[in-house]
Amino acid sequence: MTYRLLRRLLFKLDAERAHAVALHALRAGRLIGANALVAGDTPGTERRVMGVRFPNPVGLAAGLDKNGDAVEALASLGFGFVEVGTVTPRPQSGNPRPRLFRLPEDEALINRLGFNNKGVDYLARQLERTRFRGVVGVNIGKNRDTPVERALDDYVACMGRVYPHASYITVNVSSPNTPGLRELQHGSLLDDLLSGLKAEQQRLSAAHERYVPLVVKIAPDMSDEQLLATADALIRHGVDGVAATNTTLERPGTTAARVHGQETGGLSGRPLMERSTEIVRTLGEHLQGRLAIIGIGGIASGQDAVRKVDAGASLVQLYTGLIYRGPGLVGEIVRHMHGPQSDGPVAGPVP
Repeated sequence: MTYRLLRRLLFKLDAERAHAVALHALRAGRLIGANALVAGDTPGTERRVMGVRFPNPVGLAAGLDKNGDAVEALASLGFGFVEVGTVTPRPQSGNPRPRLFRLPEDEALINRLGFNNKGVDYLARQLERTRFRGVVGVNIGKNRDTPVERALDDYVACMGRVYPHASYITVNVSSPNTPGLRELQHGSLLDDLLSGLKAEQQRLSAAHERYVPLVVKIAPDMSDEQLLATADALIRHGVDGVAATNTTLERPGTTAARVHGQETGGLSGRPLMERSTEIVRTLGEHLQGRLAIIGIGGIASGQDAVRKVDAGASLVQLYTGLIYRGPGLVGEIVRHMHGPQSDGPVAGPVP
């Protein structure tokens, strides 16, 4: 069965239901070896970024596997790394349904899920049980009812619980679906958060005798002035990497005119490609290799991934592209990046 036909069947389901069915199918596919067949030959394009060895630079973005239920299955598609989450200290149900919408004409999604997850203890147990020994990032956030001024407490709680199991940790301060969260990207709130997290990172590094890099995920909806100020704060506090970008509140091009185009929430997919790549380029020119950049947003082909690398990304991540192009996209991109054009920047402070 080709993915085109399978997608037609999945798209007859509610988007969130289809998501659950697809994850179940991937877990089953790994057990019978189907995922490896879909992935095909994925040549090694190893990179050392933030002191971590990545077998290839193509990763899964956070959001697809919030609870760490399918790490082995997703990795078997050929990803060089898998990022799980966003996870919060306590379980939460997220926003009311419906909260996930397809825009097929634009190969886009709008979501206002609101960090729905089973909590950090559940995720940590899943990571303890997995047999996967590759690179796993963990994306952490705060509970909806935690005041922004107390956000550090939530991030520290998550960080401490997942630290033994994570290859790197991503601090999500950019989801548009948790009220007030994006305030943490700027000014004294950002400085206080980063100061506290770096102190906790140092404490945990000593306790576990293992350094786990810290990445901050930012929004695309910033002015250049805000972006550079945020980048300077990341440098000042010794953060290891920046993930650019999360979903956008903007509705570029014809997106707003589509069915569901005016739904509230974050937009991902093809319409985000240009803006997210601009952000990566601006960061690349400003940072000059002082932080690693993970390029995210609108990647649906090997050419898209190379554009992110050419703009300054050391690594790239996919999510929405998988929904529209299918799991074979991973191997396609890895193969496209294999060769002279794959030599992207190897960046970020190495402890």
